[in-house]
Amino acid sequence: MQEFFAFIIDQRYKLLEQTLTHIGLTFLSLCIAMVIGLPLGILISLRPRLVSVTLGAVGVLQTIPSLALLGFMIPLLGIGPGPAIVALFLYALLPIVQNTYVGIREVSPTLKEAAQGMGLTPWQRLIKLELPLALPVIFAGVRTATVINVGVATLAAYLAAGGLGEFIFSGIALNDTNMILAGTIPSALLAILFDAGLARLQHLRKLWRYRMMIVFLLLTPLLSSFYWLPKKSQTKLHAGFAHEFYGRSDGYPALLAAYDLHISSRLIDPNLMYESIHRNLFDIISGYSTDGRIKTFQLRALVDDKHAFPPYEASFMVRQATLKKYPALQPTLELLSGTLTDSSMTELNYRVDCLHESPKEVARQFLQRTGLLHQPGVGHHQDKIAVGAMIFTEQYILVELVRQLVENRLPLEVVTKTGLGGTKLCFDALQSGSLDLYPEYTGAGLLVLLKPSPRLIDSLKADPKGLYQYVNSEFNQKYGLSWLKPLVFNNTYALMMRESHAQALGIRTTSELKRYLEKQKGSL
Repeated sequence: MQEFFAFIIDQRYKLLEQTLTHIGLTFLSLCIAMVIGLPLGILISLRPRLVSVTLGAVGVLQTIPSLALLGFMIPLLGIGPGPAIVALFLYALLPIVQNTYVGIREVSPTLKEAAQGMGLTPWQRLIKLELPLALPVIFAGVRTATVINVGVATLAAYLAAGGLGEFIFSGIALNDTNMILAGTIPSALLAILFDAGLARLQHLRKLWRYRMMIVFLLLTPLLSSFYWLPKKSQTKLHAGFAHEFYGRSDGYPALLAAYDLHISSRLIDPNLMYESIHRNLFDIISGYSTDGRIKTFQLRALVDDKHAFPPYEASFMVRQATLKKYPALQPTLELLSGTLTDSSMTELNYRVDCLHESPKEVARQFLQRTGLLHQPGVGHHQDKIAVGAMIFTEQYILVELVRQLVENRLPLEVVTKTGLGGTKLCFDALQSGSLDLYPEYTGAGLLVLLKPSPRLIDSLKADPKGLYQYVNSEFNQKYGLSWLKPLVFNNTYALMMRESHAQALGIRTTSELKRYLEKQKGSL
């Protein structure tokens, strides 16, 4: 628990920002849902023929999984707060529409007849009698919608819309329990507090209850404005960072240490980063130097002139028990060493990401072109090994290279386990025996897993060979794991800008970006 509280104290400003954003998202979508849902509920109470169709339609929306609904919004509204707000609005619609209809319909027929006998028109009866009496039921629907939206709003971080989901997604990517709890606990507390507070309003005395309910409904637009409070930025350039990059010591923290680079940023799913900068949602993103989408989206990878990021030579990290059990596995896998350069790996990534070829086909053609596939192969499998991959294209290609090469040359079946959240998850799976091997990078092994002294890190950053020897030796001794010969290519982290934008601003290196931000900050 001490580590958790230390994390909360260290990240208190970020946590406050995320909480305000989360509240703003919740009430902005709730406000829109009330503006549309209340009139819709009133309408179907006056037109009974529309009831089944309307409630059926909004009810269907509740059955769509929240993440899937966000996915449906992306082609229509792009990336950012737009699709998140629309998705939250759709989830809040059903309880508001349904409770408005039910509240009005349950007003006593005797009272309605009395009002009609007094000469009130249908609209006068609605405003002076039915809506005041239905207000507690309507308010119960608003209460339900509020609690639903607090929970679903955590998924907004997937689309760079902010909120407490940023800590949750980052914690999952890094397998960091403290970070997950830092997002989960405040989100749960918000839901409990809003639910308890609104329930308290419903138990006030009649006159005060009506007054406070109306005050809350009027305050909803004000609470919606919280979404924009954290967005006041000290820089004119805005960054979109992957959750893992932002939290890993070799990611954004390394930039802070080397350049003191403070930039307004939002966290986003790594698969959406390139599309987001292409759509001008961000000016800068984090990425990988061998990513094929650099060419497709015409991006410039900024030169890391102070070497904030260490070398990230790719290799296969393998359990020593697996190598002892299958002696032919290591020499087979090391046939790939030296065949994959930076340019060739970038080309393979480009074919998958941008030309939409399958990793399986791209890997097969590469192995055939380099003469590594026997014709015919072994053809039968006597045992199995499990190979893991993180959730990005390059890893999928490397796993396919392993699978096809091993199954072609050895009597082993390769079971692939792809889509793992990050280095820590893969490493834990390797230690537990769930995986036999997975592709890893020397820089990640150094900074994310070993975490040596800063002095040692600095000494190894400019020495790729020494870095490989160090991590291989340490993992051998501490964990019973071996790093096979490097695959040659170096897939390091990089900051990226649109080529046209970087050229217009005269930015080629991270130091030049730092100077530009300082200059712009001074002019704000």
